[in-house]
Amino acid sequence: MITEKNFYTIRPNQEIFERIQHEQKRIGYYRLPFADIRDIVAFAETVAQRTIVVIGIGGSSLGTRAIYDFLRSRHSFERELLFLESTDPLDIRAKLASLDLNDTFFLPISKSGTTVETISLLKYLASLIDLTRENTAIVSGEDTLLSRFADAHGMHRFVIPENVGGRFSVFSAVGLVPLALVGVDIDNMLRGARKVYESFFSQGASYERLMDKGRFYVENKTRFSVNVLFSYSSALEGFNKWYIQLWAESLGKVNINDTRQGLTPIGLIGPVDQHSFLQLIMEGVRDKTVTFIKVADFEEQIIIPKGSVFPEMGYLDGHSFSRLIDRQADATIEAIARLKKIPYDVITIDKVDEYNIAELMYSYELLVSIIGAFLQINAYDQPGVEEGKMILKEMLNG
Repeated sequence: MITEKNFYTIRPNQEIFERIQHEQKRIGYYRLPFADIRDIVAFAETVAQRTIVVIGIGGSSLGTRAIYDFLRSRHSFERELLFLESTDPLDIRAKLASLDLNDTFFLPISKSGTTVETISLLKYLASLIDLTRENTAIVSGEDTLLSRFADAHGMHRFVIPENVGGRFSVFSAVGLVPLALVGVDIDNMLRGARKVYESFFSQGASYERLMDKGRFYVENKTRFSVNVLFSYSSALEGFNKWYIQLWAESLGKVNINDTRQGLTPIGLIGPVDQHSFLQLIMEGVRDKTVTFIKVADFEEQIIIPKGSVFPEMGYLDGHSFSRLIDRQADATIEAIARLKKIPYDVITIDKVDEYNIAELMYSYELLVSIIGAFLQINAYDQPGVEEGKMILKEMLNG
């Protein structure tokens, strides 16, 4: 008797854990929280410009932007960090119009060194201002067009390890260099990521939480194929965008049995999206899981004052906006809990600092690796986007 199959068996947790342990030999992001950052910190002290511009797209910018946007909501940095990502001419003109090019430090970031968006923007900038070691440093692979450009012009150059993919690179020079340049405490940031690493690989609390979550997603991927992230702080909007890239580009794959896999990510901001997408979650098709992210301490006490204005809504008087947004989150969570038909979980960030955002982001990187292992896919490549790049090159050459 000859049989064929195109299904796979959900592996035991211990087998998945052993696979993740083994992956550390070839997948570089796992050990990034243990990086030696002394050269980056020393370099940051030599830069005098007031504005830092990252020139990069996707994994070269989203993680950095997520951390910077989260922190700047609460912290004042001596320098401003801007991002040139798009080839949209309106975006380019608007951002460059706001810059004093003579007081700007440029940081092109591309692992391949040939990213179309990055190189085209850099070519344009070179027509406006001389790019020298005094105003430009490069973050790229070891031997790329960009790294050779840096060497030819005597620029500082930071290497992205070959075994670190762009969407997993925020704790490499990709994120560490620009964040250090604006004054982020990157040592504290890496401590947050290390905490998750150590807890997971010692099979502590992070192991239990992430393994259980990953297994649930995979075991219920047909029934609940949409994963909604509901972040209750506008400062987490950048994180949501980073999560969408990490999730979609890592998990939308064909597995070892030639079966198409994928979990669709959606990023929402509360309470704004309570007035739109929440309706679909509550009464629409039951194909969604929801993860709520709350901030325990905003360290901000803006109070809704008592007074004669709108006395009909006096129940708001005296409450802080921090308490209000927390109660808005809790009310939404309770509404979903009462349905007893929508899987959800709640992540609470202790405070707005480097340690906590890194803890959150490294947890999601590990979760994606775990889900990839359960699905028996390669979570670290992106063949689905390569054809479009090749077609674009053919079009431009034509």
